[in-house]
Amino acid sequence: MLLDHAMHQKSGKPERAERGQGEALPGIGRDEAGLAQHEPEGLGRTDLLTQVVARANMVRAWKRVKTNRGSAGVDGLTIEATIEYLKTEWPRIREELQTGTYRPQPLRRVQIPKSGGNKRELGIPTVIDRLIQQALLQVLQPLIDPTFSKSSYGFRPGRRAHDAVLQAQHYVQEGYRIVVDVDLEQFFDRVNHDVLMDRLAKRIDDKAVLRLIRRYLEAGIMVHGVVTERYEGTPQGGPLSPLLANVLLDEVDREMERRGHRFVRYADDNNVYVRSRKAGERVLLGLRKLYDRLHLKVNEAKTAVASVYGRKFLGYRFWVAPGGEIKRAVAAKAIQTFRQRVRHMTRRSSGRSLNEVSEELRKYLPGWKAYFHLAQTPKKFRELDEWLRHRLRALQLKHWRRGTTMYRELRKMGASEVQAAKVAANARRWWHNSRLEMNRLMLISYFDSIGVPRLS
Repeated sequence: MLLDHAMHQKSGKPERAERGQGEALPGIGRDEAGLAQHEPEGLGRTDLLTQVVARANMVRAWKRVKTNRGSAGVDGLTIEATIEYLKTEWPRIREELQTGTYRPQPLRRVQIPKSGGNKRELGIPTVIDRLIQQALLQVLQPLIDPTFSKSSYGFRPGRRAHDAVLQAQHYVQEGYRIVVDVDLEQFFDRVNHDVLMDRLAKRIDDKAVLRLIRRYLEAGIMVHGVVTERYEGTPQGGPLSPLLANVLLDEVDREMERRGHRFVRYADDNNVYVRSRKAGERVLLGLRKLYDRLHLKVNEAKTAVASVYGRKFLGYRFWVAPGGEIKRAVAAKAIQTFRQRVRHMTRRSSGRSLNEVSEELRKYLPGWKAYFHLAQTPKKFRELDEWLRHRLRALQLKHWRRGTTMYRELRKMGASEVQAAKVAANARRWWHNSRLEMNRLMLISYFDSIGVPRLS
């Protein structure tokens, strides 16, 4: 479910704030700069909001928001327009934050397609609200994150999706080869505000910060110019949302630990590893009760107790190598998504040159390869490379179109008269030719020379 998020997860490491770089927010005084340099003393500290609006913390937050880019919210202000706006309005906003009168603006609803034809709903805050949320995150995360379960990996500093996959592999290698694969139904849209705030209040006791977070939760969503009130959910799109999700779900993690279960959780994707289906059914029954206590609903269509070899986790699957060693591979669905994306980039009706297509491939393939580099299936990556080059050769033939053009261009590339004539004689059979003669003429070295990335 959260594969895209896992592939783009940032480390969350703080950046050093520097003056004189055009990043400082106007109106943040020097006398506050030192506050953000001191670590909070504990969960009971009551001046968290002061640390949030401290100059050094706000400068760091602005750098992160600017780096993450993103579109404008309901106010229509881009990142560039927001900095101009803050030159005059930041002192007022800061005072409203400190006096408890600040009201976040509604979220702008955006729907992005998911695999299977469904859509994921995002709530995009304004740039100003993203800035404030990021500043809150930078103060709260060092306080709260260390209290989370070690089996939680999603959206946490120093933890990645790869760590979760490796831990899952370790459990399977130990012999826990039945997985309770739990999926929560519309988790980010179903978070109960009262339950979440109750769990959050047990970790921090700064009423001003709690009040501000409650207002962010209750900020409406604007759809076609009409603001709809929101009574549940913490829509994806704001910097605070992942931290709040982990606060809520940590209660389940702790109970799972108390019962001695072996599990790996990445955001709302939770996999529990057991030795038998009977044990898995018992675990699933217990999980339903735990989630029900949080007013969350298990997605029965996607939840299952099954062999690990038939399930995927964060885009990976497991397989048994000779000798009984458990190894990692890219899940079939991720391969299918990859092929669909590459087909779209290399479609022969696009009218783009090979160099233009190669440029687009360079934007996608290296990131995909970096995420799936844990896969222990070199043969599969070689097959995908061969398939990609096959498509590119067919694309080139389609661009040449006529047999006379094919003959001329192939001769320029060093083809013999017989080879060039053989291809030109079947000018309309692009896919067939790209597998045979073109495979001998447009070698791997040619694609390397125009910058086509390799997976293997």
